[in-house]
Amino acid sequence: MVEDQCLGRPRVAVSSCLLGARVRHNGNHSRARYLTDELAPFVDWVPICPEMEIGLGTPRESLRLERSPSGPRLMTRNTGRDLTPAMTGLAAERSAGLDVDGYVFKAKSPSCGIHGIPLYDGETMVTRQNRGLFADAVIESHPLLPVEDEGRLRDAVLREAFTERIFAHARLRELLRSDWRPRDLVAFQSRHKMQLLAHSTEGYRETGRLVAEAGTRPREELAGVYGTAFRTAMAVKASVGRNVNVLQHCLGMLGDELDPVRRADLAEVIASYQERRVALSVPLALLRHHARGEAATYVQNQTYFLPYPDELGLRNHVV
Repeated sequence: MVEDQCLGRPRVAVSSCLLGARVRHNGNHSRARYLTDELAPFVDWVPICPEMEIGLGTPRESLRLERSPSGPRLMTRNTGRDLTPAMTGLAAERSAGLDVDGYVFKAKSPSCGIHGIPLYDGETMVTRQNRGLFADAVIESHPLLPVEDEGRLRDAVLREAFTERIFAHARLRELLRSDWRPRDLVAFQSRHKMQLLAHSTEGYRETGRLVAEAGTRPREELAGVYGTAFRTAMAVKASVGRNVNVLQHCLGMLGDELDPVRRADLAEVIASYQERRVALSVPLALLRHHARGEAATYVQNQTYFLPYPDELGLRNHVV
């Protein structure tokens, strides 16, 4: 059953201050309630504060990025101490050993920010197009890792997309680290087909092609290329159009046992979602209900219907 497929717990790295640790430069925290109150029961956190790890105490002098011929430098704001070597060394060490399914960074941090970090030339801000020094190194080392900051996670669409990806990565990690056999990879792909299709038609086809090589291609080699193809597909943003395509596929799979009235009702609800009048949760709930009633096992077992625990309630927004 699909309800049993979300039991794996994602491992998620997170800036420590977002969990309530008082490690910010001013001695405070930046507790993010979606992380601590809603997501925490379903994930295993890996807290990281790079500024504390390079030996800075709290409270401490604030930092900023400064322009230089060799690239951005991480400097203390008042005393001009260059922390770049220490931070880049830590980032390289942490990146090499990072074993997580996602990362939530602290927004606006010159160490951990992932968007819009100011770069200074003297006292003049010259751009806001930078990432924090530590975050940049992690992202460059793990380009397919789901990453967000707590500010962007306040947006319902971005929150749902990030959460979906970390649970998909966790299921993949658990599969590939098990003593899997070709049949296990085939079953994994079968359960994820509709979810993949909602993200990337090309990725859906590529992962299917790779699974067809299970049993003939070397096991470790196949695990590597399949893992990359799966993560690449999941990194593509799901769209209303592709969701409609998947919903119609699933409606067709319910078979002739679904009477014409209920079939017409489902088609109407799918059209309402396409016209952005109802949330995705509405056609999904109806399809799940009818899949149970009609014993449509294939539809019922698709991770597309339950990509993360239902308690998170992330598909209730109208896009």
